[in-house]
Amino acid sequence: MIPRGRKNNGKIFKVIHEERQIADQVMVASGFFSRMKGLLGVEKLGMDSGIWIVPCTSIHMFFMKIPLDVVFIDKKGVITAICHQIKPWRLSRYHPEAFGVLELAAGKATRVELKVGDRLDFQENTSSEQ
Repeated sequence: MIPRGRKNNGKIFKVIHEERQIADQVMVASGFFSRMKGLLGVEKLGMDSGIWIVPCTSIHMFFMKIPLDVVFIDKKGVITAICHQIKPWRLSRYHPEAFGVLELAAGKATRVELKVGDRLDFQENTSSEQ
Protein backbone atom coordinates (compact mmCIF):
# COMPACT_ATOMS: atom_id res chain seq x y z
CA MET A 1 0.00 0.00 0.00
CA ILE A 2 1.21 3.48 -0.85
CA PRO A 3 -0.25 6.20 1.42
CA ARG A 4 -1.93 8.92 -0.60
CA GLY A 5 -4.44 11.66 0.01
CA ARG A 6 -5.00 13.99 2.92
CA LYS A 7 -6.67 11.31 5.05
CA ASN A 8 -3.16 9.96 5.78
CA ASN A 9 -1.56 13.35 6.48
CA GLY A 10 0.40 13.16 9.74
CA LYS A 11 0.00 9.37 10.15
CA ILE A 12 3.04 7.25 10.91
CA PHE A 13 3.95 4.27 8.72
CA LYS A 14 6.57 1.51 8.58
CA VAL A 15 8.38 1.07 5.26
CA ILE A 16 9.18 -2.51 4.30
CA HIS A 17 11.23 -4.03 1.47
CA GLU A 18 11.01 -7.81 1.01
CA GLU A 19 10.22 -8.41 4.69
CA ARG A 20 13.09 -6.12 5.77
CA GLN A 21 12.07 -3.07 7.71
CA ILE A 22 13.59 0.07 6.19
CA ALA A 23 12.15 2.59 8.67
CA ASP A 24 9.42 2.38 11.31
CA GLN A 25 8.67 6.06 11.97
CA VAL A 26 7.81 7.57 8.58
CA MET A 27 5.37 10.46 8.74
CA VAL A 28 3.10 11.18 5.78
CA ALA A 29 3.11 14.75 4.47
CA SER A 30 0.23 14.99 2.01
CA GLY A 31 -1.33 18.33 2.97
CA PHE A 32 -0.17 21.64 1.53
CA PHE A 33 1.53 22.94 4.70
CA SER A 34 3.04 19.62 5.80
CA ARG A 35 4.52 19.12 2.31
CA MET A 36 5.87 22.67 2.30
CA LYS A 37 7.48 22.25 5.74
CA GLY A 38 8.82 18.73 5.19
CA LEU A 39 11.87 18.30 7.42
CA LEU A 40 12.72 22.01 7.70
CA GLY A 41 14.14 22.76 11.12
CA VAL A 42 15.10 19.15 11.82
CA GLU A 43 18.65 19.04 13.18
CA LYS A 44 18.94 15.27 13.45
CA LEU A 45 16.95 12.48 11.79
CA GLY A 46 17.02 9.04 13.36
CA MET A 47 18.01 6.08 11.20
CA ASP A 48 14.52 4.58 11.63
CA SER A 49 12.70 7.82 10.83
CA GLY A 50 11.72 9.64 7.67
CA ILE A 51 8.99 11.47 5.83
CA TRP A 52 6.84 10.43 2.86
CA ILE A 53 5.95 13.48 0.78
CA VAL A 54 3.11 12.87 -1.64
CA PRO A 55 2.58 13.95 -4.35
CA CYS A 56 6.15 14.96 -5.17
CA THR A 57 8.39 14.71 -8.23
CA SER A 58 11.38 16.80 -7.11
CA ILE A 59 12.75 18.28 -3.90
CA HIS A 60 14.85 21.19 -2.74
CA MET A 61 17.10 21.37 0.29
CA PHE A 62 16.85 25.13 0.84
CA PHE A 63 17.11 26.07 4.52
CA MET A 64 17.76 22.43 5.52
CA LYS A 65 20.27 21.70 8.27
CA ILE A 66 21.09 18.07 7.48
CA PRO A 67 21.83 15.98 4.36
CA LEU A 68 19.26 13.35 3.32
CA ASP A 69 18.84 10.27 1.18
CA VAL A 70 15.89 10.88 -1.15
CA VAL A 71 14.04 7.93 -2.68
CA PHE A 72 11.62 8.64 -5.54
CA ILE A 73 8.77 6.11 -5.73
CA ASP A 74 5.99 5.54 -8.29
CA LYS A 75 2.31 4.78 -7.59
CA LYS A 76 3.03 1.03 -7.41
CA GLY A 77 5.72 1.45 -4.76
CA VAL A 78 8.64 0.90 -7.13
CA ILE A 79 11.79 2.97 -6.61
CA THR A 80 12.42 5.06 -9.73
CA ALA A 81 15.48 7.02 -8.52
CA ILE A 82 17.65 7.49 -5.43
CA CYS A 83 19.64 10.60 -4.55
CA HIS A 84 22.22 9.74 -1.93
CA GLN A 85 23.27 12.23 0.74
CA ILE A 86 21.85 15.39 -0.81
CA LYS A 87 23.37 18.31 1.06
CA PRO A 88 21.54 21.44 2.22
CA TRP A 89 20.96 24.13 -0.43
CA ARG A 90 20.83 21.62 -3.30
CA LEU A 91 18.03 20.57 -5.69
CA SER A 92 17.09 17.19 -7.10
CA ARG A 93 16.25 16.86 -10.74
CA TYR A 94 12.62 16.48 -11.80
CA HIS A 95 11.41 12.85 -11.82
CA PRO A 96 8.11 12.78 -13.77
CA GLU A 97 7.67 9.05 -13.14
CA ALA A 98 7.67 9.53 -9.36
CA PHE A 99 4.49 9.76 -7.31
CA GLY A 100 6.16 10.65 -4.03
CA VAL A 101 9.43 10.97 -2.18
CA LEU A 102 10.71 9.09 0.84
CA GLU A 103 13.27 11.20 2.69
CA LEU A 104 15.58 9.26 5.00
CA ALA A 105 18.68 9.98 7.07
CA ALA A 106 21.81 10.38 4.94
CA GLY A 107 23.40 6.99 4.33
CA LYS A 108 20.27 4.95 5.11
CA ALA A 109 19.51 3.96 1.48
CA THR A 110 23.03 2.59 1.09
CA ARG A 111 22.97 0.91 4.51
CA VAL A 112 19.79 -1.04 3.66
CA GLU A 113 20.93 -1.60 0.04
CA LEU A 114 17.96 0.05 -1.71
CA LYS A 115 18.14 0.00 -5.51
CA VAL A 116 16.14 1.42 -8.41
CA GLY A 117 13.49 -1.19 -9.24
CA ASP A 118 12.98 -2.34 -5.63
CA ARG A 119 9.37 -2.30 -4.44
CA LEU A 120 8.55 -0.75 -1.07
CA ASP A 121 5.44 -1.34 1.01
CA PHE A 122 3.99 1.03 3.61
CA GLN A 123 2.19 -0.36 6.66
CA GLU A 124 0.45 1.86 9.17
CA ASN A 125 2.40 1.91 12.43
CA THR A 126 -0.14 1.23 15.14
CA SER A 127 2.39 0.76 17.95
CA SER A 128 2.27 2.96 21.03
CA GLU A 129 5.79 4.30 20.29
CA GLN A 130 4.47 7.11 18.07
